Amino acid sequence: MQVDCWFARVLAVLILVWLAAAPLPSAADAIEPPALAARVAAGSLPKMEQRLPQSPAVVRLEGAGQRPGAYGGQLRLLMSQSRDTRMMVVYGYARLVGYDANWRPVPDILEAIDVKEGRIFTLTLRKGHRWSDGQPFTAEDFRFYWEDVANNPELSPGGPDRFLLVDDKPPRFEVVDARTLRYTWERPNPHFLPALAGARPDEIFQPAHYLKPFHPRYAEAEALAEKVAAAGQRNWSALFTRISNHYHNDNPDLPTLDPWVLTTPPPSSRFIFARNPFYHRVDVNGRQLPYIDEVALTIVSPQLIPVKAAAGEADLQARGLSFENFTILKQGAARNNYEVRLWPSARGSELALFPNLNVENPTQRALVRDARFRQALSLAINRDEISQVIYYGMARLGNDTVLPASPLFKPDYEERYAAFDLARANGLLDALGLRRGADGFRLTADGTPLEIVVETSGEDPVQVAILQLITETWKAAGVRLLIKPEERQVLRNRVFAGLALMSAWYGLENGLANADTLPTELAPTSQVQLSWPKWGQYYETSGRSGEAVDMPAATELAELYEAWLKTLDPARRAEIWHRMLAIRAEQQFSIGTVRAVPQPVVVSNRLQNVPAEAVYNWEPGAHFGVHHPDTFWFADAAPPAKR
Repeated sequence: MQVDCWFARVLAVLILVWLAAAPLPSAADAIEPPALAARVAAGSLPKMEQRLPQSPAVVRLEGAGQRPGAYGGQLRLLMSQSRDTRMMVVYGYARLVGYDANWRPVPDILEAIDVKEGRIFTLTLRKGHRWSDGQPFTAEDFRFYWEDVANNPELSPGGPDRFLLVDDKPPRFEVVDARTLRYTWERPNPHFLPALAGARPDEIFQPAHYLKPFHPRYAEAEALAEKVAAAGQRNWSALFTRISNHYHNDNPDLPTLDPWVLTTPPPSSRFIFARNPFYHRVDVNGRQLPYIDEVALTIVSPQLIPVKAAAGEADLQARGLSFENFTILKQGAARNNYEVRLWPSARGSELALFPNLNVENPTQRALVRDARFRQALSLAINRDEISQVIYYGMARLGNDTVLPASPLFKPDYEERYAAFDLARANGLLDALGLRRGADGFRLTADGTPLEIVVETSGEDPVQVAILQLITETWKAAGVRLLIKPEERQVLRNRVFAGLALMSAWYGLENGLANADTLPTELAPTSQVQLSWPKWGQYYETSGRSGEAVDMPAATELAELYEAWLKTLDPARRAEIWHRMLAIRAEQQFSIGTVRAVPQPVVVSNRLQNVPAEAVYNWEPGAHFGVHHPDTFWFADAAPPAKR
């Protein structure tokens, strides 16, 4: 039987990480954070050795300039809406399995993971690990989720999440003992580990001790009805869903495993997150992380985030900032004691145009499904002008594809149809029979003016500025571009319904992919993919909704994706990736503009261990998460305790 080489390599990495640098600190070696000392002395909080797992996760600070730090201080962040309390889950990046700085999956909350044949996953929990309220974190939390949430028809009408299905079949779930779980599929599940390591993690456990009183299998009917009525919810499942969502991070009573715990009930304009006394990570000297005592998250208008960051009102800020803010941020740096760092994004394109191949209008559908039309629109974009005008020439030009840092990169994927060539663009449009009218703009086959309405969420003013530049060069090709900003959910709903002809959004989320990365973004696999939402919905629902793929190139992408899922051979996986990338470059299913755009990151001069150079990206990376903010510390905090 062939062994899944990728999972074998993953397992080898996990073992090496576990074995490296002995001896490791244990719970008995741990040093008490001063902020918790009074509670321990008063007896309201157990001593450190009773709070930590027996074998805590040890974080080694190996980056340039990084070193063990001091306890204390408050980290100030700015966000634009109350629901951004969820970003503390992203930044905290406590995961069963998480990515390290080299994008390798390693155990985090888990003590160990054993993978056989890419389809049998045995998870081992840390002995003595506890939730933030001090209750044990055990296999019961996984059993409760699997039996009472994922397979409860009222909480999960569609059954377990898709990452838990292979060939539409769920795994065999086993509780081996109080610390050991096993998930077994009939064939490899390459979705499993990436889902657990994601910026928005797909979770497979919940705090059973807290949630059982809200579940009819465990609660008395009368008591549960009283809880539902008191919360103003329509039924028990609505209440359970509202209070149990870890990612939403809006319930201060919900136990967590994150480094900081929400203490402020919403609604509020300022949220405080306090250190988790039972957090599972320590540094190499045995100091329990995080170093920083609390995080203050202040809600302000999106337009004020750059201004307030420039005024020194944030200690660490990237969300809400774009490259256009770089000048004002640099102007305030010396005066307000911070530094502006420029971290590259790993997106395939800073802005991409997505022709909706599922648009309802038959005339529009026929046009956008012709590859020559999409190629012409790409050729009619002056990417160098975009880079010079908006990014001071610092952006990389090209298609929406993998970046040079990816082992899959080829110049052709980046360059095909990406050079500014109006003569060639006009030639393709002429060949389509799109003659020009008296005003110089082209007409469709039925004689109506050719107008491309590009719908955008308008959340990033830079995107609108890019579209305005494209408007002028498309005009030279006889194509009228109209910009339509709208609220994000409105935009998505219009795309999903086939009412939007073209939309603007970020390009590929992961431009750093390798052959073992799931090629999910390259094929019709999700409704949220703006080029083919109905095909993606069809895949997600196993044909219950949406439309079957009916274009040869997209069909080939779908077939290649399925072939990738079924192969265990790294060489074959690389071959599939290259074919998919070549198809995307030729077909221009998403039309890229510029990429590797620098992201301004404001870092207080007091704040230590923040990387000088790093990737700022949602997936993979969780923005700051993969860089371990629990190891950041303030230089003017109290000196480290001595062992």
